[in-house]
Amino acid sequence: MSMDPSQLKVVNYPEAVLRQRAEPVESVDEQVRLVAKRMIELMHEHRGVGLAAPQVGLSLRMFVCCPTGEPEDEQVFINPMISEPTKEMAWLEEGCLSLPEIRGEINRPVGVTIEALDEFGEKFVMQSDDFPARVWQHEFDHLEGILIIDKMKMVDRMANRRMIKELEAMVK
Repeated sequence: MSMDPSQLKVVNYPEAVLRQRAEPVESVDEQVRLVAKRMIELMHEHRGVGLAAPQVGLSLRMFVCCPTGEPEDEQVFINPMISEPTKEMAWLEEGCLSLPEIRGEINRPVGVTIEALDEFGEKFVMQSDDFPARVWQHEFDHLEGILIIDKMKMVDRMANRRMIKELEAMVK
């Protein structure tokens, strides 16, 4: 991966990279750390709580998040795997930095376990039955090429139809 992380910016739907299954990060090096640092900057700049590499145009299996908005809670997840979803599900409204102004109710397991590498290549495991679990699942969906418009209630999809069409028209 040879690129200038300072040039990264959030890409919007229907950018093709948002629909592709992202590739694993082969090695965690200084370039990956610089990308993660830039992604954290962009996440905060756009007032988000998470940002996946495909959202900055990179087909890499990594995301950053900060569910509390506090700098000490920023985290990098490289090659994450989600497991042990709870049986309990919940509908909650979600938005997405790559789908500006589009919001919809998404049904997700209330809790999950996540295993990943951090920005230094160290493996870690976390579990949450709260907001972080939702953020992890949302960002993980991006690594699979899945967007909230694929999972939202039909009524929300219909309510957002005009804005989705406007985004699609911007690339024609």
